[in-house]
Amino acid sequence: MEKRTYLLIPIILLTFLLTGCLYPQSEKSENQIPYEEQLQTVQQSVNSYKEGENGLVPIQTKDNDTPEFEKYLIDFSQLREKGYLSEPPGNSFEKGGVYQYTLLNPEDDPTVKLIDLRITEEIRRVNVQLDFYRQENYYPAFGKKITDKFYTIDYNKLGLEEAPTVTSPFSQEELPIIMDLDGNLFVDYSYDLNNAIQEYNHAYSEGDDIRYLLTDHSPFVPAYSVPYTIKDNQVIFSDEME
Repeated sequence: MEKRTYLLIPIILLTFLLTGCLYPQSEKSENQIPYEEQLQTVQQSVNSYKEGENGLVPIQTKDNDTPEFEKYLIDFSQLREKGYLSEPPGNSFEKGGVYQYTLLNPEDDPTVKLIDLRITEEIRRVNVQLDFYRQENYYPAFGKKITDKFYTIDYNKLGLEEAPTVTSPFSQEELPIIMDLDGNLFVDYSYDLNNAIQEYNHAYSEGDDIRYLLTDHSPFVPAYSVPYTIKDNQVIFSDEME
């Protein structure tokens, strides 16, 4: 037990450091607003970069298995060094804001979008609790079965007072954090997607990944999401089609 306690101390310290340093100026209201003009400025600089750099785009290097919505983060240092942008936007992570700028379709049609880092921070917070639990128990803290691959989180086992959620950047509603069989955490965007298929005209059909319906009508991406499709005009997890 004493040895295990020593192992947990570095994790706790790291969590405090990340919480305090992730976006230290994020309490400033101007750093929490996804200004359309800032998105347009970054979009124009990315377009200019691609045109001037033989089709390349200014992105950070990520592992190939990184999910698409978190994979193509914009590297503002490349934009600055080559004179395409004087400095990152005030609401960006690089300037103390709560948004990380990312690209969709970087090769064919690079489109600037945002990741809300408050979601990232909440996922990290729950992950730390989950790691604590798994050091004492072999299995993750599975709650109720959602599909063959996804479960809710038994928050009581993690010592949490209520089920963990994140605030949706699309609807401002609280969305549940769910878990796969390996204990990886995701955000369940079913609520937002059900609203979207009712609100927007679309050509999605059964089997299609409908998450892009959110990105088509918002400056945000559904970070930490899993694929969803549509069946009988209802949103379902794609693994339910298997």
